[in-house]
Amino acid sequence: MTRNNQKLLLSTVSATALLGLATAAYADGVSLNYERLSFFEEPIATEVGDVTLEFRGTIDLPVSVELENRTREDYNFTGNFQVNAETQTSNQLTLGATYFGQYATEDTDDHYTENVAAYVGGVWGTVIGGNVAGIVREETRRARGVGNAELNFDATYGELDDLGASYVGRYGPVVLSGTIDEDANVEVGAMFQRPLGNKDYRFTGRYSEGTYVAADGSTVFDTRGVGAVGEFVYGSSTFDLGIGYENFAATAADVDRWYVSTGAQTKLGVVGLSLEGHYGEVERQEEVSAAFGAQYDIARGLSANLGVNYSYAPITVNGISFNDAQETKGIVSLRYSF
Repeated sequence: MTRNNQKLLLSTVSATALLGLATAAYADGVSLNYERLSFFEEPIATEVGDVTLEFRGTIDLPVSVELENRTREDYNFTGNFQVNAETQTSNQLTLGATYFGQYATEDTDDHYTENVAAYVGGVWGTVIGGNVAGIVREETRRARGVGNAELNFDATYGELDDLGASYVGRYGPVVLSGTIDEDANVEVGAMFQRPLGNKDYRFTGRYSEGTYVAADGSTVFDTRGVGAVGEFVYGSSTFDLGIGYENFAATAADVDRWYVSTGAQTKLGVVGLSLEGHYGEVERQEEVSAAFGAQYDIARGLSANLGVNYSYAPITVNGISFNDAQETKGIVSLRYSF
């Protein structure tokens, strides 16, 4: 039996056992937005017969400046949307389909990306098929920064293949999630969240397998990683800490990486602020990043946003350019969400 077949068999058995235990779970809405621009407003919804249609989107007009080279400025556009169709059968099963699309201009590179999935849900949870590579990551990640803050390296480098199948189920304060892709790589996660008094606590854990293409563009690593996040919410402020370890295996090298990320964000009236930092090592070579973000709410769905993002990771392993990130960028944008 090949390694991929062994992994597929183990994943199938694990998923079957999980579904058998999931008597307290329920079906939640499915989001395929894994991008930096999250949806904050409630969706526009309408009924067409027995089907509920939901629509939401975001338009962003950013101006970015490379602060280490102030002569370079980029005027870009990003727009994304998500459409969801959902109905319920007579035996209380929820059937649905989701489409997410994003068009972005970056320098001279205009591109459109899309994610599509169909799902079925019940008291045992939700099973999803399609472009589900980011499902577990979104369930277990640290909170995104405010405005245009984007903390680099704040996750495993390795990623699943786009197509696969996922399961998400809620058991009281616990949410369990898992994904298997078409190459039999798996990712599983768990989240516990519960308020205590006037505070809220959230803890997550994640195990992932995937692939990573080094900065040289030709060396491909098989990856395995684990990570954990702790989050504390008090009033309008959120504080969190994430730690992780990742192993990279290829014919040319075997590489170990560890990292820690932390951040804080708060809301002061119509102003939101966040500050984040990251430190890690790849074979004793440093990777460092930091992000500051601010958001000013102008009107419902309309906001002005700022971000200053720094990243530094010129890492070489066995003559391989593993990561070559070196950038300090400032971003100002006007954003509308609906």
